[in-house]
Amino acid sequence: MNVKSYVLLASLLPAALLTSCGSSAKEEEKKEEESVSAVGALGALKEMAAQAEDAQKNGPVETVDFRSLKELLPADADGLARKEATGEKNGAAGFAVSTATGKYANDDNSETIELEIIDAGGTGMLMGMAAWSVIEVDKETANGYEKTSKMGDYKSYEKYDNDSKAGEIAVLVNKRFIVSAEGRGVSMDKLKATIEEINLAKLGDLK
Repeated sequence: MNVKSYVLLASLLPAALLTSCGSSAKEEEKKEEESVSAVGALGALKEMAAQAEDAQKNGPVETVDFRSLKELLPADADGLARKEATGEKNGAAGFAVSTATGKYANDDNSETIELEIIDAGGTGMLMGMAAWSVIEVDKETANGYEKTSKMGDYKSYEKYDNDSKAGEIAVLVNKRFIVSAEGRGVSMDKLKATIEEINLAKLGDLK
């Protein structure tokens, strides 16, 4: 799963503020909704600023060896066999990100899941990868939904399209690890079961 797509969620924050500033006096109900949205956006911006300040104050955190993350990848994703497992560590300017990726599918590839475990080291880079962790999203359409929620003790983000049976779910562990599953031809329950195959408590304890 390409968690960089979550950067788009960060754009919801300034957008909410701008929308609130340009609200029409003729629509009182709309003004109230926009005010609530702006308050939420301000809170999220403050949280992001606080985390960025902490990251700058504490300096870079050494990420775990990606091989340790690979060991946590399950042999199958709720019945789908693992076809590939890879890992890597990339970084620049003193910051690094470790990643392990598992790819799972049935025999004819009509059902596929990509599972990814990322250690962002608790740096400011985390906000670019998991902007959803400091905002609230709750949206429904005729074909699916998108929302932030909780999966056990962990903040989560999920999105699903009923027509294509395509979706994604991600959780944030210990303010540094992102575990995400993206699938096609599968249910959201199957994606959640795939996340549950990982020992998230053990992941959170890695150093």
